[in-house]
Amino acid sequence: MIGFTGREALGKDTSAVFRLEAGIRNDTGQSDQNGRLFGSQAYVGLANRWGAVTVGRQYDVGYETLSEVADPFRGGMAGTATNLMGNGNKRSDNTVKYRSASIHGFVASAIYSFGESAFSTSRNRAYGAMIGYQGGPFTLRAAHQRKNNFLQGAGATTPVDLSSRNSLVAANVHLGQATTVYAAYAVNRGVGSSPWDQDNPYGALVLASPSTRSNDALAGVSYASGAATYMLSYIRKDDRTLANQDANQIAVGMTYSMSRRTAFYAAYARIKDHNGAPYTVGNFSEKGQGRSAVNIGLRHAF
Repeated sequence: MIGFTGREALGKDTSAVFRLEAGIRNDTGQSDQNGRLFGSQAYVGLANRWGAVTVGRQYDVGYETLSEVADPFRGGMAGTATNLMGNGNKRSDNTVKYRSASIHGFVASAIYSFGESAFSTSRNRAYGAMIGYQGGPFTLRAAHQRKNNFLQGAGATTPVDLSSRNSLVAANVHLGQATTVYAAYAVNRGVGSSPWDQDNPYGALVLASPSTRSNDALAGVSYASGAATYMLSYIRKDDRTLANQDANQIAVGMTYSMSRRTAFYAAYARIKDHNGAPYTVGNFSEKGQGRSAVNIGLRHAF
């Protein structure tokens, strides 16, 4: 992942902000988001003490809630919760987002994504909202989002409705200086509510009929000792359709801060699928292959 973030003061407590992020496959050098130059995020906006308004390709409120609050792995390595929990596509194009600053511990955000299709301006239209509170050792957030992804058919082809509705409650609590406990519960409805990203073939679900109803649960813990942080998480995907394609994931990992800007990380995750469910670990495999993965790397912020 390569990213650029900028902030330029405009006066009167207002700044212009931008962010460009690109995922690049280290085996081929190709874009990891279906050929997009900056396919992870690409937005500009204005920020002040009341919050920020941004426009462009951005993460959905459900993904942000999961990765920032409930996932010990922060959505960045093997074992991340976003490959098995709900929320459908984790980012949307043509998105206007408002995210508030923290006011007496309360935070909120809302998004609206304009549809864009040769068939209809309503296709891919999405909207959602999040509200949360952080006080003392507790952090709690709730998010809900909907996406209209009706794929119009041509001729005798039957239209396919990949719309989705995802609701999520996420929390964590700090137990002393070293230990943090995480939890989340998600309710997902619609063919497009499964955790797949159509822009990214890796980790996508290759399902003739993706789950239209599932309830997902996460429990995790992290423990900091000196420069090292150790992480453990368990995820249960409960498919409520007749196919009953449940899945369980267990993951362990660690990070080691070598300096203020540089960190080493390693993680291992394994998924057990039931009744032919083709879920895979993160972005380490495609076409339903790869039920386990090891992730080792180095992060540096310039």
